[in-house]
Amino acid sequence: MTQTAAEASIQINGQIEPLMVATLAALLEEKAVDTGQRGIAVAVNGAIVPRAAWPQTQLRPGDSVEIVRARQGG
Repeated sequence: MTQTAAEASIQINGQIEPLMVATLAALLEEKAVDTGQRGIAVAVNGAIVPRAAWPQTQLRPGDSVEIVRARQGG
């Protein structure tokens, strides 16, 4: 059985969500992440993706994406 676009999903910060975009940069835009802001790190399937590679990083069904924002405080 093949997955349709509607059935394709990825995990984002521990939550299963439909895969609606093709690239990591598009996902970050969809999630309203300010990609110009410092202190943001993104990993796909446990591997850190350098900021310069976000536009070229393809997302596939079953991928796990972690978006981390550094925060200051104490």
